[in-house]
Amino acid sequence: MNEQSGIKEQVLLRRDAEAVAWLTLNRPAARNALSMALMQALVDELSAIEHDASVKVVVIGGAGPAFCAGHDLRELRASPDRASYQATFALCSRLMTSIVRLPKPVIARVHGIATAAGCQLVATCDLAVATDTARFATPGVNIGLFCSTPMVALSRAVGRKAAMEMLLTGDLIDAQRAFALGLINRVVTEDRLDGEVAALAGQIVAKSPLTLAIGKEAFYRQAEMGLDDAYAFASEVMTRNMLARDAAEGIDAFLGKRQPIWSGT
Repeated sequence: MNEQSGIKEQVLLRRDAEAVAWLTLNRPAARNALSMALMQALVDELSAIEHDASVKVVVIGGAGPAFCAGHDLRELRASPDRASYQATFALCSRLMTSIVRLPKPVIARVHGIATAAGCQLVATCDLAVATDTARFATPGVNIGLFCSTPMVALSRAVGRKAAMEMLLTGDLIDAQRAFALGLINRVVTEDRLDGEVAALAGQIVAKSPLTLAIGKEAFYRQAEMGLDDAYAFASEVMTRNMLARDAAEGIDAFLGKRQPIWSGT
């Protein structure tokens, strides 16, 4: 069956292991371009994972030679009308906000290229590990289409001057430059990519799932506030967190020099 049939298993693969859901963009011949079917599959899978207590961390990677080359330009040009374009970018925005609002950390596993909306996907994920040969760009300006939606995530992940340079020139940057800018967290050789991602995910899995959910939500909410409002909000979050069973267990375990046993409450 083809992609238009809506069978998401063709365009998105999922493998669960040790409380981690590994999602793989599965359009290798198209450099994992974000078709409508692929974006909807990701939205649906993230929604399912939100309510899956067995999953504590999500990893998003790509099959074949690239992580993600951005939007599917052939699909965009096949329906050149306002309604189609609006539907595409609305779904893309929904996908990106779904990642941010998912109460579980999301790690981008990056190899090859991550361009345009693919770079946006990397910038949106909470963490990113990339190979030393990975390349990143927001090259829409080169084809007369400014990367305005990728700009939203990029400008929140790196400094303004760096974001503007990427957006205005469309140039590819290498993994070391992306690391220096804060777009990615770690750079590894290709043979170490899966091991490094698994180790990072495993380190996070060992934490209280309630604490992770509280912290992730608070991080993104306070980032949009002024300083005084951010501290007032964070103080209330800390108070609520202190009243949780996992906080009491964690503190008692620390004081008692033992490993905590999380209840998720």
